[in-house]
Amino acid sequence: MIEPDAFMAIADGNRRHLLEELRRGPKTVNELASGLPVSRPAVSQHLKVLLDTGLVSARSEGTKRIYAINDDGFLKLNIWLDQFWQE
Repeated sequence: MIEPDAFMAIADGNRRHLLEELRRGPKTVNELASGLPVSRPAVSQHLKVLLDTGLVSARSEGTKRIYAINDDGFLKLNIWLDQFWQE
């Protein structure tokens, strides 16, 4: 099985849109789907990729799942990118 790659995950424009929306605050799938020209099931698939890479977290609230940015997932990206900046 291939290990999830955060860079491949953020290469998709729909996933970047989801991350930008989640940067504004936690949201449900329905709230996120309203801003994209794709179906709710497609949004769920994109969120699964983001969950698998650790960029997004999810918690249950009744029958809903609330998605949010996972700071630790982005920390790994930042650490990798920081190696290219000179002091």
